[in-house]
Amino acid sequence: MSKAYIVEAVRTAGGRRNGRLSKTHPADLGAIVIDALLDRSGIDPAAVDDVIFGCVSQMGPQTFNLARTSILSSRLPISVPGVTVDRQCGSGQQAIHFAAQAVMSGTQDIVIAGGVESMSQVPISSPSIIGLKEGMPAPTASEGIKAQYGEGEDFSQFEGAELLAKKYGITRDELDLFAYNSHVLGAAAFNAGRFDDEIIAIEVEIEGHRMAHKVDEGLRFNASLEATQNLQPIKEGGLMTAGTASQICDGSAAVLVVSEKALKELGLKPLARIHTMAVVGSDPKIVLEGPIPATEKALKQAGLTIDDIDLYEVNEAFGSVPLAWAKALNADMAKLNVNGGAQALGHPLGATGAKLMTTLVHELRRRGGKYGLLAICESMGTANATIIESCG
Repeated sequence: MSKAYIVEAVRTAGGRRNGRLSKTHPADLGAIVIDALLDRSGIDPAAVDDVIFGCVSQMGPQTFNLARTSILSSRLPISVPGVTVDRQCGSGQQAIHFAAQAVMSGTQDIVIAGGVESMSQVPISSPSIIGLKEGMPAPTASEGIKAQYGEGEDFSQFEGAELLAKKYGITRDELDLFAYNSHVLGAAAFNAGRFDDEIIAIEVEIEGHRMAHKVDEGLRFNASLEATQNLQPIKEGGLMTAGTASQICDGSAAVLVVSEKALKELGLKPLARIHTMAVVGSDPKIVLEGPIPATEKALKQAGLTIDDIDLYEVNEAFGSVPLAWAKALNADMAKLNVNGGAQALGHPLGATGAKLMTTLVHELRRRGGKYGLLAICESMGTANATIIESCG
C-alpha cells in the first residue's frame, strides 16, 4: 500500500459573520486555496486527479457540487473532477481522509482536499430551517429515530455541550479561562508570524477601499478574562456562553495530498505523512463526545500513546469539547491548540478540518515535532481523528 503525503497546506484568514469575506462567493473561496496550492507546488494543474471539498450547508451558492464550482472558478482545467462531502463539522477532515485513502489504494496520485463554508451567505442550519418553513419533515423526524430516542429529539449541540461539561466535571471557570487563552494564544501566534506560512492573503473591498485580508477577523488582541466571565449563559442556568462557543466564520482551506510515486516523479518535498485515520460514532444526545473514542481508536491503530503525540488540534466547537477530551485522555494541555482555536479564530464548518490540519502541519514542523493529532466532533454523534508524522 502506498503512503499518502501532504506537500502543501493553505487557508484563508477567517472572516466574521457579515465581515470581510461575506461578499466573496463560496466557489471563489475554494478557487483561492486551490490556486495557492498550484502556485506553491508548481505542479501541472492537469495532473490533479480529483478535488474533494467538505461543505456542511449545501444550499444556494454552496450547491451544484461546491468542489466542482470551485474548480471552474480556479486555474484547474475542466478535465479535473470534484466532489463535495458532508460529515458535518469534520467534512474538511473527511475530505483529507478520502484523498489519503485514494492515494494509499493506488487509485489516484494527486488529490486536492479541503473545504469551504460561507456562513454569512448560507447561515448555519439553513437547509433544515428553510425546509421546515416549506413544510418538509425535520431531519430527526424519522419513525426509527423517534422510536429509539423519543419524540421531538433534535440532538442539540448546545445541549450536548452542557451534557459533556457535566459528565466530565468541567466548571464555568475552566471554560472561561480556556476561551480567554484561545484569544491570547491566537494573538501571540499572529504577532510572532506563526500564521504567515499558512494564510493566503485575499484582496477584499471594505467601505470602498481595497485591502488584503490576512488576519483572522474574530481574533481579539485585547481579550479580557473579566469580560469573558461576565458573559451570560446561552441557556438559562447553563455553563456555555457566546465566548465559550466557536465563532461563526467564513473561510476555506486545502491541502495537496500525493503518493510516493508523485513525490519522486515531480520532485516534491513533503511536509507530513498521513500516518493514521479513524472515524467513530458516539452518543448522539451528548453529540460532541466523539473525539475521545476517535482518538483512542487512532492511537491504538498507530501503536502510539497520547504522550507520543507532540501537538494536538481538537476543534473548539465549544470549550467543553477539548477540555473533556484532555481530561478523558490525560493529555498535556501545553500541547493543545497552541495557536488558539475556534473560540478565537472561527469555525468555518466544512473548511475547519482542512484549516486545523494546515495549522497542525506548519506548527509541527516549526517546533521540530514528530507526531500531530487532529480530532473534530460532529453533529449527530460522530468524529474523525487523524495522526500525521512530520517530514521536516
